[in-house]
Amino acid sequence: MDIKSLNKEELKELMKGMGQPAFRADQIYRWLHVELVRDYDSMTNISKELRNRLKNEYPLTVLKKARMQESAIDGTRKYLFELPDGNYVESVFMRYKHGNSVCISSQVGCRMGCRFCASTLDGLERNLEPSEMLDQIYAITVDTGERISNVVVMGTGEPMDNLDNLLKFIKLLTDENGLNISGRNITVSTCGIVPGILELAKHKLTLTLALSLHATTDEKRRKLMPIANKYSIQELMDACRYYYEETGRRITFEYSLVGGVNDTEEDAVQLSHLAGRLGSHVNLIPVNPIKERDYTRGNDESIRAFKDRLEKNGINVTVRRTLGGDIDASCGQLRRKAMEEKKSV
Repeated sequence: MDIKSLNKEELKELMKGMGQPAFRADQIYRWLHVELVRDYDSMTNISKELRNRLKNEYPLTVLKKARMQESAIDGTRKYLFELPDGNYVESVFMRYKHGNSVCISSQVGCRMGCRFCASTLDGLERNLEPSEMLDQIYAITVDTGERISNVVVMGTGEPMDNLDNLLKFIKLLTDENGLNISGRNITVSTCGIVPGILELAKHKLTLTLALSLHATTDEKRRKLMPIANKYSIQELMDACRYYYEETGRRITFEYSLVGGVNDTEEDAVQLSHLAGRLGSHVNLIPVNPIKERDYTRGNDESIRAFKDRLEKNGINVTVRRTLGGDIDASCGQLRRKAMEEKKSV
């Protein structure tokens, strides 16, 4: 049993089973999710006997900082964390005027196979537990000494491929007895697993759902994203409409601009049509080149022209601000580098 993945009621049941009073659960929960302690010995109002028993029976899930790169340009930090089983995940800490954001991973590796993404090159190793998603935020909070106000589940992995653990993670993260981060300050990104979108909609959460669209026709999307072989753009749009109707939360379209592939004027017109039907915000992402693929970033002029075309068509659009340009900022690059170094030893 992973004690950091338990909600307060589940923790109370565990304490009851251990012959402990219910208030012990309140104490332990606060140590884990408010004080963000890294070991049981730091729980000073818990008896030594109970601390030792917890250590032996329920080892704490704590991520070890294996590597950290900090941008000299803007202070963005890219973290490589080692999990208890020796696997690695990446997280990114970003400072904005509206508060600090952390982008976390939801899986070790990814099986979605998107052609422009380094996260998927070695496939999926396993899902992350709720505690392992949480502790990326907790470890960064402790390391920086700064409060996190926004969380983006957009790092390595496909959140809808780990939906049960994602839902538990969100419940813990938004719990008023924990970090109490507003659901409106949480963004979850998906490459377009339709059943996952439909299931998430049923929970009527206040989070922002971001769809990694990246192409405006099924033919182009299949070349960039293997998931498009399973779900058509029309099926995606139907799922997005259902999500909006159930939650009242508009979908954001993430659109990675790949030079000469999906950044034509025709693409801009078609994207305007898709986004306009749902009133969606479009977030343009100039693609980060990776050495294993031949996709390249378009020039600034083509990016600006694409954005202007969307705006002329009445679409709310932004170009993602480039942070950490002098470090391994693209998803999966730092983890892949560490794996290659481990293999060469």
